[in-house]
Amino acid sequence: MRKLFQSAKLKKLSLTFQAIYILLVMLSCSPSVTAQQVKRIDGTIISTDSLNHYLPKLMEKASVTGLGIAIFNQNKVVYKNTFGYADGIKKTPLKATANFYGASLSKCIFTMMVMKLVEQGKLDLDKPLQQYLPKPIYEYKKQTRWHDDYSSLRSDSLYQKITARMCLDHTTGFPNWRWDVADQKLKVLREPGSRYSYSGEGMVYLQVVLEKMTGKSLAQMADEMIFGPLNMKNSAYTFLPAFEKDYILGHDAKGKPYEKDKDNEARSPSTLETTFDDMTLFVAGLMQKKVINSRSTNEIFSPQIRIRSVEQMGPLSRKDTSANDNISLSYGLGFGLLKSPFGWGAFKEGHGDGFQHYMILFPKQKIGVLIMTNSDNGESIFKELLALSIADQYTPWKWQRYYPYNDASTR
Repeated sequence: MRKLFQSAKLKKLSLTFQAIYILLVMLSCSPSVTAQQVKRIDGTIISTDSLNHYLPKLMEKASVTGLGIAIFNQNKVVYKNTFGYADGIKKTPLKATANFYGASLSKCIFTMMVMKLVEQGKLDLDKPLQQYLPKPIYEYKKQTRWHDDYSSLRSDSLYQKITARMCLDHTTGFPNWRWDVADQKLKVLREPGSRYSYSGEGMVYLQVVLEKMTGKSLAQMADEMIFGPLNMKNSAYTFLPAFEKDYILGHDAKGKPYEKDKDNEARSPSTLETTFDDMTLFVAGLMQKKVINSRSTNEIFSPQIRIRSVEQMGPLSRKDTSANDNISLSYGLGFGLLKSPFGWGAFKEGHGDGFQHYMILFPKQKIGVLIMTNSDNGESIFKELLALSIADQYTPWKWQRYYPYNDASTR
């Protein structure tokens, strides 16, 4: 009788161990479950299991189609995952290897490229860009459909004061895009260097000058200085034929896919085509100073101008407030800056039809997060997601109009 009892007991233990073993195998094989923990900027910890459990629920609440998120501790990736769909209608899973429109994350890569040229002694941040050219910018023959057309500057002397630093900290005085002004002609709207005013045109101007200076295209320079060194094999400033096999669609607020835009001219501030994997490599490369040195990195993350506008874009960008004085809201080079109890945070957003992205890095803490979404609802989860993932409660979400999905008063 005792032998039968012992045999049954051993069998029960054996089954228990088998169950534990099977569970461990399942956990180790799952791409979305790890045993890691994430350290947040305030010193608290969140488990990756908690993130994996909660993020799909957050996306469902806010109707966000797809999400990629990477978190960095000690300047290295400690958590990385993708959720949801590349195509919400076909239910195609969103993969980290698929082509992802980068929108204004383009500006971060371009800024690193510019700083590399500064390191090489080919560019001075404070020398007026027109002085690098043998003839006025408006005398060059137009070679693209629109973005190198500077004929309207013939009667505008203010543009001659614009420097590379002004292009990177958004103080050129140019509008965001020329089609934002009534006659759709490019012009300097205010004294260069006097006020922050977000401008894609400013970075395009710097791009065109650099192309004429070096005799190389934006694509060539980016490949040589950024994409190659960081092993970003699936990134470019135009949509390449290789991207056709696997690309992510943007979706409107109701989940309807937009048609993929494949016909963009290469523009430094806005046309990046990349993958979530590649953007993670870029952020790690920036934090680890793999391409540019400490001096250049510190320059990027140093305040160039204070920002006091009510909002970043639109009519309220021309009105001032003290609402963000508590975080010393400023702009560096290619990145916005905020001051927190845990040091400066450097942030950059991306916004296009169906694509909404955000990254914020805290260099002193060596902590950061990269968020990429393919939904017009993406920004509605940023406030909650930043607080959850790295305890960032300092991002100026009202200034950026990141109105939460669950706050009817702000939507």
